[in-house]
Amino acid sequence: MTQINKLKIFNDPIYGFITIPNELVYDLIQHPYFQRLRRISQMGLSYLVYPGANHTRFHHALGCMHLMKKAIDTLRFKEVVISEEEENALLIAILLHDIGHGPFSHAMEKSIVEDVHHEAISLLFMNQLNEEFDGRLSLAIQVFKGEYHRKFMLQLISSQLDMDRMDYLKRDSFYTGVAEGNVNSERLIQMMNVENDVLVIEEKGIYSVEKFLLSRRLMYWQAYLHKTSLVAELILMKVLKRAKELTLKGVKLPCSEPLLYFMQNKITLEDFDAEKLDLFSQLDDFDIISALKAWQRHNDFILSTLSKMIINRDLLKIKLSAEKIPMEESQSLKEEFAEAHQISAVDAGYFIFRGKIKNQAYSKEAEPIRILKKDKTIEDVVEASDQLNLKSLSKLVTKYYICFPKQLI
Repeated sequence: MTQINKLKIFNDPIYGFITIPNELVYDLIQHPYFQRLRRISQMGLSYLVYPGANHTRFHHALGCMHLMKKAIDTLRFKEVVISEEEENALLIAILLHDIGHGPFSHAMEKSIVEDVHHEAISLLFMNQLNEEFDGRLSLAIQVFKGEYHRKFMLQLISSQLDMDRMDYLKRDSFYTGVAEGNVNSERLIQMMNVENDVLVIEEKGIYSVEKFLLSRRLMYWQAYLHKTSLVAELILMKVLKRAKELTLKGVKLPCSEPLLYFMQNKITLEDFDAEKLDLFSQLDDFDIISALKAWQRHNDFILSTLSKMIINRDLLKIKLSAEKIPMEESQSLKEEFAEAHQISAVDAGYFIFRGKIKNQAYSKEAEPIRILKKDKTIEDVVEASDQLNLKSLSKLVTKYYICFPKQLI
């Protein structure tokens, strides 16, 4: 039997060549669970605003692994001892950190797979893979869950300055063309160190951290919370909610078997056994898009109208405000729409609804980004920085929105 060369190289438009470090990582990438990420868009429906934003979670996971390898090399150069086993655990944990994302994940989490977050599903996938790979992922799972005694390792995977954020800001900025999000991940990684078992950034890297936080804030307003992306995702949640409602009433909707299963059953985290996980692993963006294409011709007014909106990019109007939008405003719009279309005021709520969005580039409540001063003292970046804007970046900004059909303007 011919031996497969498993030390492959990927060509990435951002970092250049990304090497697969070992055979175990290669086998994980080859696994159907991981290959599914090729069919899940990294930025959901943002391509309706930024036509280039068609990159996938597969792409992002490889980028994170590449940055993790760079971080490990930098820390070893600075005499932080990281064993080969620990290195492998870090690479696997970051590679698989997003494996539990469903199609258009945030819309899914709030409608079909109710209140089961992708992090929890990622862990289920990791445990399943660990069984298949004879326990070789045990340390990676321990690190991912924050149960490993070396605290800085979890910070590399999940913190306010982790490999995940470093890759998605740079990658999403590249594919959307929003230049403000482009962070200098190389420089940030070069400035990393470990002091008293926590991850720190050397003082000379403070400006790179400031730029990183500012980029994050701008990317949220310009890309992730862009009002068109936001309204598209809200409509998708309403479509899936309506589809589930109709299915539970016994209406047969055309869609794939896995999607139908999750619409017919209320699945909680406790219900996720190996069989349900396998069904979930068959879901991707194509299930949702093909369902929407079929549902636009359904005789249910709500389902067909909302499905058409996404397929044809003819969305609801969304109005943002710094002030809370009064209930009376949405109530009168609902009554007007209900009368015009001969539907109930409750059903009109699928087309007219209010809500709020929040943006906080840096949280003082979460674990801080620590700056290592020249005198070896450690300070929170907000205190260490002479930039006044860092204090404002840690303020929570809330905006309120109302969505309604264009013909009601």
